[in-house]
Amino acid sequence: MKRLAQKRLRLLYWIVTAYLLLALGWWSVLLFVKNRDAFLAKAELLKIGMVAEGLVHTDEEFLQTPQYQTLEKQYRHQEVMIFGEGLFFMITLLIGIWMINRGYNDVLRTARQQRNFLLSITHELKSPLASIRLVLETLQRRPLPHERQQPLLAQALTETDRLNDLVNNLLLSARLDTSWQPVLVPCDVAGIAARLTDELQQRHPDRVITLDTPEALPVIRTDCDALEIALRNLIENALKYAPAPSPVEVVIATEEGKHLLIEVRDHGPGVPDKEKDRIFEKFYRVGNEDTRTAKGTGLGLYIVHQIVTAHGGTIEVRDNQPRGARFIIKLPIRPGPISQTK
Repeated sequence: MKRLAQKRLRLLYWIVTAYLLLALGWWSVLLFVKNRDAFLAKAELLKIGMVAEGLVHTDEEFLQTPQYQTLEKQYRHQEVMIFGEGLFFMITLLIGIWMINRGYNDVLRTARQQRNFLLSITHELKSPLASIRLVLETLQRRPLPHERQQPLLAQALTETDRLNDLVNNLLLSARLDTSWQPVLVPCDVAGIAARLTDELQQRHPDRVITLDTPEALPVIRTDCDALEIALRNLIENALKYAPAPSPVEVVIATEEGKHLLIEVRDHGPGVPDKEKDRIFEKFYRVGNEDTRTAKGTGLGLYIVHQIVTAHGGTIEVRDNQPRGARFIIKLPIRPGPISQTK
């Protein structure tokens, strides 16, 4: 029913748009015709008067008179005015139509993204809660030996970490939408990346996460916690969409001593070209919640983009070879002490 109403509204929109354009064209033609008829009538009246007074005797003499030249000049000027005003109104109307159509599409896209977000957040909350509840009920109903309790407790802790990450992303997203500013302090990016890759490797023992950093890496001034969140989201995003046991590669380098490059590569399905400019939008996910199987809320890449932008950097996605995606962060280097990568 809702889609039918949207189709009817869109049909009404195009009918009204077509009517306005046709009406504008019709009135423009009508004004040109009326202006021409008025000119011809005035010229004929002027000619009759001048012939009666004996001032002219032929049409050629009449066309050369100053009175006719002035009348024709006024006619041409009015033609230009009609054309200019019609063109201005046409351009204004087209701009208005384009803005209305864009606004309508933005509203539909926002509504669709909100629906997708509600569907995904519901799944993201229910799944770990159900798993934790199952573990607790199992432990409550019957005593288990210690060696059987440990896997269940580890599973519960993993699901708790998922919930904690989700809540942190939601809170950070809300802060990024208001007045969040990074707190710049000397930051050991290599150390953060090493610690983070080790942690995620332990949480995903079936995957391979590699880290490649130069021997000496500048300690840049940045918000360490925010940068860790951004890097964590990129790596987890790669783990989520790239099939096991394909590796995830983290590469850190410098560019001419002016920029720090952080690159996360995966060997998954990659990002379609038409989606590359939209994946950093809030709540946006490739596909829709009814067909995709990967978990997520559409906030991870949005948070990464906002954090990187707040630091004066850029992030882009490119195709990996032979398949997959490469997310590249470029941050300006604000020098600090030199750290040696262990």
